[in-house]
Amino acid sequence: MRILLPLPDRDFDVTEVAVPWKLLTDLGHEVVFATEHGDGPPAADPLLLTGVLFGQLGAEPEPKEFYERLTGEAAFRHPVAWADLRPAAYDGLILPGGHAPGMRQYLGSDVLREKIGDFWRLERPVGAICHGVLALARTLDPDTGRSVLADRRTTCLPAYMERTAYYLTAWRRGRYYRTYPAYVQHEVVAALADPARFERGPVELRRRGRATDDSAAFVVEDGRYLSARWPGDAYLFARRFATMLTANTP
Repeated sequence: MRILLPLPDRDFDVTEVAVPWKLLTDLGHEVVFATEHGDGPPAADPLLLTGVLFGQLGAEPEPKEFYERLTGEAAFRHPVAWADLRPAAYDGLILPGGHAPGMRQYLGSDVLREKIGDFWRLERPVGAICHGVLALARTLDPDTGRSVLADRRTTCLPAYMERTAYYLTAWRRGRYYRTYPAYVQHEVVAALADPARFERGPVELRRRGRATDDSAAFVVEDGRYLSARWPGDAYLFARRFATMLTANTP
């Protein structure tokens, strides 16, 4: 199956892209990358490769290894332009996150939101993680004028995680962890018809889910829509998305 994975030109999250790519391609799926102009390979947030603060708060070694492999792949080096996307050509859509300033290109694009809305109406699997949920929250249903997530159960980056990361690093990194003035959770909840449809998940700041251990991971599945909170959920998110793809096969 073909999975579409749009990205900004820079600053996306290493783990939230590399882990789904690796797990899905290992299962035989094709992952197609897309950037605004399709004019060369995108680049992950460099601080997640070196460490945000004193070498800490970055991606774990295995996702960094996956990302290094990914950068040599033809599909990554030659992405499709957002305007040229034909949503019906894909069996699934994954919207990864990231919080550095370059993410605003992706999260604020009217062109990309139009393509996301077209794909959403196909009723095929859609997965979003962390800030990627914002791209869906900001996509409106043309029939109702409401967010496509209005009647869905969802999670996203919880405000306590975003706030803690900001407070820990602001003295050195400024507003690096604050992509927008509003917290991601607050904007997502505002897009829901019922705030109770938001699921924060267990409080977690350090432990991450891993390839063989999902005890610290959390995702929310609502029909053909899957959401996750942060890089620590990426392995479970990718496996659940793969299951959704199989279940959606005619």
